[in-house]
Amino acid sequence: MNNLLISEPPLQVLPTLAVRVGLKEAIVLQQFHYWLQRSGNNRDGYKWIYNSYDEWHKQFPFFSKVTLRRTINSLEKQGYLISGNYNKAGFDKTKWYRIDYQRMSKACDQNDHTRCSNRSHAGDQNEQTNTNRLPETTTETNNNKRPNSKTKYGPDDPPYKVAVHLLTRIKQRQPDFKEPNLQKWANDIRLAHERDHRDYEKLDWLVDWSQDNSFWQANILSAGKLRKQYDTLIGQAERDRPTNVAPQTREDWFG
Repeated sequence: MNNLLISEPPLQVLPTLAVRVGLKEAIVLQQFHYWLQRSGNNRDGYKWIYNSYDEWHKQFPFFSKVTLRRTINSLEKQGYLISGNYNKAGFDKTKWYRIDYQRMSKACDQNDHTRCSNRSHAGDQNEQTNTNRLPETTTETNNNKRPNSKTKYGPDDPPYKVAVHLLTRIKQRQPDFKEPNLQKWANDIRLAHERDHRDYEKLDWLVDWSQDNSFWQANILSAGKLRKQYDTLIGQAERDRPTNVAPQTREDWFG
């Protein structure tokens, strides 16, 4: 019989860590540690991870969004998490996070530190227990696995929704636009999210912005182009936004 009640990668709870920082905080902190080990986001000599609260919530569905936000804030206040902002767009307030491992060391006495350190790396020794918890960090760093371009996307999948939105906007101007391969478009959107770390809601917002722009509506005619021109689009959208008008963003973008 399998040791797990259901076939699903489990989250780790480190008892010593839970006693010191709190149960919810220990769960979140251990997962952040796991993702940081696989992150390709290096800034100022540290590895960082980032996400919107909607995306964080998908990784911790057993917490309410309010509880999750409070837990992350608690880890910041305790000094275990350090936040930053390395977003290219000025209006993008999504928080980036790293763990203050020196703070972790000070929090443990010498004996407990050995146990904390060993347990915090347990995920590295038993890869099966934690894989695929956060696509944006795990997919990019696993170079032995190729993205599954044959994945079938359904109408409720975020990449497919963005792809359909783009096609709908294009057809509003060009009713005779050739029907694309929406599965391929959806896969391009997924890659933008997982490899390029683009938020689905921002991609969806850029669909509208690009199709409302007289220049870009003639150039963004596929999901691949949207992905390729993302940085340019975001930069121009920021420059074109009047300084006295609030950005057309969604609350969940911000940490």
